[in-house]
Amino acid sequence: MTTCPTYVLWGEEMDSPRGRIHLIGQGLSGEPLSDSMVGHFDNCLGCMACVTACPSGVRYDRLIEDTRAQVERRHQRGPRERALRAAIFALFPYPNRLRLLRGPLRAYQRSGLQKALARTGLLRRLAPTLATLDSLAPRLRSVPRPPARVRARGERRAVVGMLTGCVQSAFFPDVNSATVRILAAEGCEVLIPPSQGCCGALSVHNGRRAEAQRFARRLIDTFEQTGMDYFVVNAAGCGSSLKEYGELLADDPGWASKAAAFAAKVRDLSELLVELGPVARRHPLPMSVAYHDACHLGHAQGVRVQPRALLRGIPELEVRTIAEAEICCGSAGVWNVLNPEPAAELGDRKARMVLATGAELLVTANPGCLMQVAAAVGRQGGTIALAHTAQVLDASIRNLGPEPLLSRPA
Repeated sequence: MTTCPTYVLWGEEMDSPRGRIHLIGQGLSGEPLSDSMVGHFDNCLGCMACVTACPSGVRYDRLIEDTRAQVERRHQRGPRERALRAAIFALFPYPNRLRLLRGPLRAYQRSGLQKALARTGLLRRLAPTLATLDSLAPRLRSVPRPPARVRARGERRAVVGMLTGCVQSAFFPDVNSATVRILAAEGCEVLIPPSQGCCGALSVHNGRRAEAQRFARRLIDTFEQTGMDYFVVNAAGCGSSLKEYGELLADDPGWASKAAAFAAKVRDLSELLVELGPVARRHPLPMSVAYHDACHLGHAQGVRVQPRALLRGIPELEVRTIAEAEICCGSAGVWNVLNPEPAAELGDRKARMVLATGAELLVTANPGCLMQVAAAVGRQGGTIALAHTAQVLDASIRNLGPEPLLSRPA
């Protein structure tokens, strides 16, 4: 319970894993899905810290995922909540729609209007959801989209398919570019079909199971004939869902075996790089970094050692530990959009822990975490640069020095 973000915030039994499991049991016994009961389920971030901490091995992740699917099928939400969720799921799982926002967002940021609104605090008082979206928006950079095929440098060691993602491709294309360069430098031929779409992670984490299954089938179909050895992911939330495609499509006779075979090839970028072993030379990066475990990488996938091993393999790079590493930063997919106030509390708590390390750079492996922590650091008045693990490795391999990384302030 002490690792559960909502229990840490509120100290309420029903907003802890144990309390929610009790409510799930009541539902299975015939208790109707009341607004109050659904509220406690909605309050769960799905961070899976409790799964890591539970000594009895209770699969709370499966329980809450199935419960959310039941909520979406059987519970009638209020008009405002329905409209907000409809808008979110009409936009975020569609990378082409997200990319259309780049132009207006860049103009808004450059006009000075964003900073002026932030100073007044008006948006947060009148429209907290919009204020959250506004604070999360990253500074945009113009980066060309990667080609459909990138040859390995030197001897080819593996053929990998790569997920470009939704938020990642629209708002963090430089992370994808860095990922491609690293893979090529490490002897991987990289396949990036431009027709790929959403992996379905956001949908499955919010109980929209049929929608997630449609996304999964399309993605499998896109990569099935490529002849890839591995499927590489650089976003933690996406990776955790992709590894569970076998379970997601287990009841579909036409797709169950294909989904299981696909899931077996899925690797987080750090997993694959450690599995293959480094061949590209690492150049020094004389600076200090704090590594933040994205929940769906550390808790959901159990990938903690590999990112740290890669960072410690860079000469002159000091890796510092963040206190309360098991507590979520409050991003949790779209949880911070649906629950802006408690998400800000969790973000501020995480920002304080990050800033206390005194590190020059915060490193993590999830776009949602990057946006959430950047916004929280800004509220705290702190200063720290932020980067994805791939960007740090790329800077070392290309011998760029620390300057490009430290010019990315929160």
